[in-house]
Amino acid sequence: MKTIAPRFRHLLLLLLAVTGALLAGAAPVSAHAALTGSDPKQGAVVEQAPTRVSLTFSEEVAMSDGSVRVLDPAGKRVDTGKTTDLGGTTYGVPLHSGLPDGTFTVAYQVVSADSHPVSGAFTFSIGAPSKTAAALPDQTAGGGVVGGLYGVGRYLSYAGFILTVGGAAFVLACWPRGAGVRPVQRVVVGGWITLTGATLAMLLMRGSYTGSGAVGDIFDLTLLGQVLQTKSGAALVSRLLLLAAAALFIAVLFGAYEKRTDPKEKKDLTFGLAIGGAVVAAGLAATWAMAEHASTGIQAGLAMPVDVLHLLSVAAWLGGLTTLLVALYRAPSIEATAVRRFSRVAFCAVSTLAATGLYQSWRQVGSWSALTGTRYGQLLLLKIGLVAVMVGVAWISRKWTGRLSEGLAAPEAAATTAIEERTRSEEAVTVPTGGASKGSSSGASSGDAGGNAGSGPGADTGSGSGSDVDDKRSAQLARQRAALATARDKRIRDADPGRSGLRRSVLTEAGVAVVLLVVTTVLTSTEPGRTEEEAKAVTAAASQRSGPLSLKLPFDTGGQDGKGTLLLDMDPGRTGSNDMHVYVERPNGKAFDIPEVKVSFTLAAKKLGPLPVVPDHIATGHWSASGVQIPVAGDWKIAVTVRTSDIDQVTVTKNVKIG
Repeated sequence: MKTIAPRFRHLLLLLLAVTGALLAGAAPVSAHAALTGSDPKQGAVVEQAPTRVSLTFSEEVAMSDGSVRVLDPAGKRVDTGKTTDLGGTTYGVPLHSGLPDGTFTVAYQVVSADSHPVSGAFTFSIGAPSKTAAALPDQTAGGGVVGGLYGVGRYLSYAGFILTVGGAAFVLACWPRGAGVRPVQRVVVGGWITLTGATLAMLLMRGSYTGSGAVGDIFDLTLLGQVLQTKSGAALVSRLLLLAAAALFIAVLFGAYEKRTDPKEKKDLTFGLAIGGAVVAAGLAATWAMAEHASTGIQAGLAMPVDVLHLLSVAAWLGGLTTLLVALYRAPSIEATAVRRFSRVAFCAVSTLAATGLYQSWRQVGSWSALTGTRYGQLLLLKIGLVAVMVGVAWISRKWTGRLSEGLAAPEAAATTAIEERTRSEEAVTVPTGGASKGSSSGASSGDAGGNAGSGPGADTGSGSGSDVDDKRSAQLARQRAALATARDKRIRDADPGRSGLRRSVLTEAGVAVVLLVVTTVLTSTEPGRTEEEAKAVTAAASQRSGPLSLKLPFDTGGQDGKGTLLLDMDPGRTGSNDMHVYVERPNGKAFDIPEVKVSFTLAAKKLGPLPVVPDHIATGHWSASGVQIPVAGDWKIAVTVRTSDIDQVTVTKNVKIG
């Protein structure tokens, strides 16, 4: 058993290293709400300057003035800075008039409904593309030093919640005597301090995290005021208020509750603490549910209470497990009945986790492809694997629990008897020595008094010297007793082999729990698989939509000078309004002016058409039509009729996909 402490330290260092590695690889994401459309569209070339730019996202976002910036080719802002909600998930910003031709850059930075920052940029052009001097920050929202610190704060807040709630629940439900055990008190109080500190830090960093990402903005009171008006800010403030109530709960638990000796009074106080603690714990869990993934997406009204129950179950299991581990290693003794009670509590918690986790997985993933093909789904599979490992180790722990001795009275009695005998022998050696010293001093003083009446100061000196020796020996004896008491406590802890096996299995559980908590924290900052799949579908649909059409159709009317080539251009070549240009060239490439050109569109699958279009003659060999309407997407047949004389004409066709 002498090697347990070094192994514990080594395992702890390993777990900290794994935690650091996972946190280092958990870069904040910035795509919880995906940009699904814009007007003007990305990369589009428009003839006339738009009056505003609109953005459409996959879900509602929080947008303030300045969230969307439009920069001209020289890098100067040309938007008014006043964003407007255009309905649904579309938002717009007006532009100034008199914009020059060239390429414009649109940069946006908003906060998605699940509290995570979203940023990006795209370009469009007026007249024709051009070079642009617009400079955008390299750092994306939620990244950089502040993003990393915010991620650490998120992890610490989860850990603090688990230790506070789980440790207190372990004492009340499983081991009331643990309220007077100092190491157990440190677990709960340390969890409360960690959660409070992390919440304060996140509140201060929130404005910079969702904004500039600059470290100097952490203490900007203006940004803090803006954060307090957001959903996330309200959740963090509510958490701080609930933590004040939790502090009162902890003070009573480790104060008045621990000192109660009357069974009836203690039972009543236990009931009151259980009710009050459950309310505070549920409130703390709700501060996450109301501001993150559970508050968005489908069935949010059901998802939030399920998320609260999920978090409470995690705390009861992992927090209780940590407290049990500390008790097994640091407490002089712990009753087997307390371990068995926790085993039952852990079983109920794991069962609840399985049910709530299954629902959350369906809600956040939604499909098998998202489970295996998205980062969120892959992390979820890793989390499920870790939970399975923990359940397996917990089963081993239950076996060790069954082997625990019901009482450690015999080992404790033997250890106590041996230590008491050793203490008495030490005192037998020490006390006579002290008595001899005193007697010697006394005798010397008496002799001096009888033989020399003027030797009083010598007697005082001898008495003082004896007192100093006694004090030193008393202190030495106290140190010996403390060392013996420590050895006794360790011997008692190591007396039962069942307890030793339980300590090892619980330590393994706790190690897996640390990694599990890291994965869970990364999951909360990762775009849900369902959202990612929907965004991919929108992007894929957009990529399949045809762009500007450019067709080259040779023709031959059969008459004299009846050969040539048609060039037909349509912009943007999608559903809705289009601009069409038709150019007619001779075989040598020169413009060919013919009497008439007609165009029609037919969609056989929908039984639409032919939809006739008669373009206007603009110049030699050039015809044009504006506002050509394509009502629906599909495989359209474009038919162009060319007449080169009064009697010579031909119709050429081409099937194209128009989105």
